[in-house]
Amino acid sequence: MDSRTKRRLSPGQLDALARRAVGAGVSASAELTDGYANAVWRLSLDDGRDVVLKLSPPPELEQLSYERNLLRMEAVVYELAAAAGVPVAELLVAGFDDPVLGGDYLMLGALDGVSWNGASPDGAAGLRRELGRLLARLNAVTGDVFGYPHAGITGATWREAYLAMMNALLGDTERYPTPLPLPVGEIAALVTATSPVLDEVTTPQLVHFDVWAGNVFLDLTGTPRIQAIIDHERAFWGDPLAEFVTPTIFGELREDDPLLAGYREVAPLELTPAALTRLDLYRAYLYLILLIENGPRQYPEAEYARVRDLTTASLSEVFDRLISHSGSRR
Repeated sequence: MDSRTKRRLSPGQLDALARRAVGAGVSASAELTDGYANAVWRLSLDDGRDVVLKLSPPPELEQLSYERNLLRMEAVVYELAAAAGVPVAELLVAGFDDPVLGGDYLMLGALDGVSWNGASPDGAAGLRRELGRLLARLNAVTGDVFGYPHAGITGATWREAYLAMMNALLGDTERYPTPLPLPVGEIAALVTATSPVLDEVTTPQLVHFDVWAGNVFLDLTGTPRIQAIIDHERAFWGDPLAEFVTPTIFGELREDDPLLAGYREVAPLELTPAALTRLDLYRAYLYLILLIENGPRQYPEAEYARVRDLTTASLSEVFDRLISHSGSRR
């Protein structure tokens, strides 16, 4: 989707950046437009390689608070995921504060598979089960602090970090006023009232938090399999249960979901009443992101309207459940 945060580079600028990064010029380029935030190109280099360039928004463009240094977190995740046995694209170069263009970039090895988004592979249930196993491996990676260390939004406990993340996001509405189902103050009070359930989480675990079909590449040359999980920019250190929000977006996590079955082959996970409330807190966080991020990104109205309407309706349902759980009243 088009977004104000996506930088436009000329062929000459792409060529110059590739030469600085990997020592080869660009013979052909194509912008990849599925993403929502960073500009991404597939580049054919004059030494025969194909690479993917991911470029951060212009440094002067304000973004949401949690989006500071997104590509720096993503670079960390590529290395940690690969070490954990999770298939990812090869990170070739991570360039931070590029002296010519400004901002950060990643240069990745290009994948030869296809995005699951729009594909209809045979054995989709099996692939979803495989995805569950891979996410459990990713979530098994542990850290030292909860939250977004590269954005400076952290906490000593998961409850503290989650509330800091939520308060930073709600604070962004001062710069980017956004129509929401409840006033910002009521939302903050509601999540605070229900946040004690987060104390069940005691270890910071790596959470991708953006595993939708467009971020999963498939190898369909034989028996369909997952080739790679990409776009780790929204990752944080927290509760692995949050990993299930995006793959079930605008819906619920069902006990018969192959994703859950695959996950349980690697790590235990029980959907207790408290766990379901935690899931709703994470849904609230994601849905608020999808609404508030339109402020800096300025999506085209015709493309964004459906997402906004679905998100608003789903967020209202989540708030109703959280209100019921907390005993609050509107």
